[in-house]
Amino acid sequence: MQGHVHIKHFEHRGKNRYGFVFAYNNEITKLIKAAGGFWSQTHACWYIDANDKLLLKLTTQLEKTFGVRIELDEASAKNRSALVLDPATETYLLQLVSWMKSRRYSTSTITTYKEALHVFFQFFKTKDVREITADDVVRFNNEYILYRNLSHAYQNQFVNAIKLFYGKVIGSGMEINLIERPKTQRTLPNVLSKEEVKRILNVHTNFKHKAMLSLIYACGLRRGELLRLKPEHIDSKRNVLIIKQAKGRKDRIAPLSDKIIELLRAYFLAAKPKVYLFEGMKPGEPYDERSLQQVLKQAVKKAGINKPVSLHWLRHSYATHLLENGTDLRYIQEILGHSSSKTTEIYTHVSNKEIQKITSPYDFL
Repeated sequence: MQGHVHIKHFEHRGKNRYGFVFAYNNEITKLIKAAGGFWSQTHACWYIDANDKLLLKLTTQLEKTFGVRIELDEASAKNRSALVLDPATETYLLQLVSWMKSRRYSTSTITTYKEALHVFFQFFKTKDVREITADDVVRFNNEYILYRNLSHAYQNQFVNAIKLFYGKVIGSGMEINLIERPKTQRTLPNVLSKEEVKRILNVHTNFKHKAMLSLIYACGLRRGELLRLKPEHIDSKRNVLIIKQAKGRKDRIAPLSDKIIELLRAYFLAAKPKVYLFEGMKPGEPYDERSLQQVLKQAVKKAGINKPVSLHWLRHSYATHLLENGTDLRYIQEILGHSSSKTTEIYTHVSNKEIQKITSPYDFL
């Protein structure tokens, strides 16, 4: 791909934006739309919120992946350059990416670690990466993570990335055994009642939307697992769903009831998917993640449920309802694909099966 993209900084609808001006190109348009971009008739260009990290990510993709020449106005160039790391640090990051790929880390994990390290090294931009110490990590946690009130999980991602980088790429300088993880938090999973789940699954008139949400709940699937499914993964003779290369690169199976098989068979005959079980507007390509989230959001609104329900809530609800129905915790662990039983045991804390048997002393007053 050839050509150039001019990027301008402007205000639109009371917010700062980055506009992308270019001769019509479907691939560039798809990239900007996938990043949350919108078309402005007033400014005659596609635009994103003035997010400097996103700007750097998009311009890097356009330059390296598509070979596009980037032209930035003064404000955009200044903001982007503030986030660019020095060439030596970028080389180190590429070495980490190469090592992770050789070890078959998932694409999402590689991206997460690379982005975390980019933020970390940006914080210490005036310091050589080989001179950063464990004490600096403490300072980063206090002045960046805690100052911004970022989550426990987010902090843990940084620890994982830093330990891997200094253990496998630099190999010296940083005493990684001194880097402490944040204290473990126990947060209970969000669970819907069976009635709420029923309302969410039945409210959609679109057959594909109903089938997608129903299958997530019926088998306790993660979002990515649903979108990677292919028709051949449904074994209706054995009443099982085969989930290939899920989290941790593990295959597993989940039971399929006659009811969900009947729904999927009717959907398949109507949709006739080419490659993936659930495809987007273009045949042969998987359904878009963001669109799936919107499908759930619309269903929750139509069902009149005033909770910030996410797709993962359906997975949590599936596991909890299995437990309440008397399914052994070991089987739930296998179905969900948990490596540790401790992960599955969290559902015992939200199941109301035993709790409902407890009589409050208030009732005896």
